[in-house]
Amino acid sequence: MQDYQAPADLLKDRIILVTGAGSGIGRAAAKAYAAHGATVILLGRTTSKLEEVYDEIEAAGHPQPAIVPLNLEGAAVKEYEEVAMTIEETFGRLDGVLHNAAILGARSPVELYDPETWNKVMQVNATAPFLLTRAVIPLLRKSDSASVIFTSSGVGRRAKAYWGAYAVSKFAIEGLSQLLSEELDDDRHNVRINSLNPGATRTNMRARAYPAENPGQNPAPEDIMPIYLYLMGPDSDGVNGQQLDAQPK
Repeated sequence: MQDYQAPADLLKDRIILVTGAGSGIGRAAAKAYAAHGATVILLGRTTSKLEEVYDEIEAAGHPQPAIVPLNLEGAAVKEYEEVAMTIEETFGRLDGVLHNAAILGARSPVELYDPETWNKVMQVNATAPFLLTRAVIPLLRKSDSASVIFTSSGVGRRAKAYWGAYAVSKFAIEGLSQLLSEELDDDRHNVRINSLNPGATRTNMRARAYPAENPGQNPAPEDIMPIYLYLMGPDSDGVNGQQLDAQPK
């Protein structure tokens, strides 16, 4: 999967929603999906960043994307439902979701962890993916083969000291992924659910988490796209409920 060679038309005519699409891994994934034929729905907090990705996709001659600005920290349940309604009215279905948006929060001991920061991290990293997935499940069911990728982390599978709410939120994501993979695993649905740990990647979040690290030692987001393409395309039909890694351990 990590060395997967995606066919050029892997995602032709597919409708794929990417959260956190304005930068980092989300930006790279949105562009990779578009380059393989998908119509990508770019969801994120900063409209100007989404517009940059939109322009890059269009300039490359790929299918015209769509933009959905949404602040996951403050969005209410109704706003997620409105996103789903807009997608249904515009496209009629949804073939895939990449839950990529997340925030780091503080690196500190639990006894000193600021409760407001804790709530903010849990809202963006765990509650928002739940609310968004809940809202779009009916649209995923309309696809002949839908894929949902939840972005995990090494500290979401084995906690480490001082990772606070970020680690706990990623444990929650693992639980949600497993839960949904079982709930949607029957003959009535064509939806597969998996979690994916990108590993150490050259992103702004990584730089904040490890300020003394040489970023050049980590791959760029574009370098880890093979597994993102594999999981979103039809070649991964039958892969469900797995905890996967974008890079060799």
